[in-house]
Amino acid sequence: MRVAVLADIHGNADALRAVLADAQAQGAERLIVNGDVVNRGPDSVEALDLLLRRADVTFTLGNHDDLLRLWHARSDTLPQDWFTDSFWGATDWSAQALDRAGLLQVSAAWPMTAELFEPGVGRVLLAHGTAGHYRESLSERTPPERLEVLRRRDGGAPYDVLVGSHIHRPAHALLGGTLVLNTGAVGAPANQDPRAQYLLLTAAPGGWVPTFRAVPYDLRGVLGRFETAGLLRTGLSAEIFREELRTARSLYTPYWTWTEESSIPRTPGSWATFLNSVAGAAERAPSTNEKAPPVVWRGRGE
Repeated sequence: MRVAVLADIHGNADALRAVLADAQAQGAERLIVNGDVVNRGPDSVEALDLLLRRADVTFTLGNHDDLLRLWHARSDTLPQDWFTDSFWGATDWSAQALDRAGLLQVSAAWPMTAELFEPGVGRVLLAHGTAGHYRESLSERTPPERLEVLRRRDGGAPYDVLVGSHIHRPAHALLGGTLVLNTGAVGAPANQDPRAQYLLLTAAPGGWVPTFRAVPYDLRGVLGRFETAGLLRTGLSAEIFREELRTARSLYTPYWTWTEESSIPRTPGSWATFLNSVAGAAERAPSTNEKAPPVVWRGRGE
């Protein structure tokens, strides 16, 4: 049995097509889409429609999948000043596009977790973040005591493998007897590798064998659609998302953190300053998307 686990597509249909073709060539019998199909990129409708047309897909809920529904409903679980802040124009644009296509509410039925079990191979628990919350990071940096809680979450036999996404970089570690994996990102990697990245899990007599795939594709199409689809005209966040895609670096979260900690407004001017001074230093450090934004909204699972 071979399963392709893909996540963080983020409205990038070109990257998704490349991964779907590669997964088929690798003999994947099943697809698990581990959250964040939509938002950030210009192709949320197309990416979701591509997956919904398939019969071999299992979904888990990602924070961006949930965010767009909450945004459109003007949910009181979100900071209310977001709705009048032009910085969030890209989120509004994506939510409206999904609503017009009749796809906005599809993710309401998606569970927080999925499981794999093959006799003699082991139990696998998958979630966009973790089973505790879809914005909690899972990687080699997860504390051992937290891993113990996660692997025994249902009170039964402990899970042998934990799989997360959300941090936009692959991870692979054996911690306290538990195999901890992160899929990396299909549509918006943050490890300075622009290829579309996903995880293959193969059931073998000794346990689940992970293989990390990185699939090249032409970025020019999706980068161009930021402008031709109208997304780039929605404001600064769309510009940041496009730069993240172009550079395969995490920029949105460190920029947000920098503006919050320095009480600086999020404007094109502060973004230019950030790129010239702060981001230049960050480029010399390991890329990470694991620090949660300082503004926390209460989605499902919290």
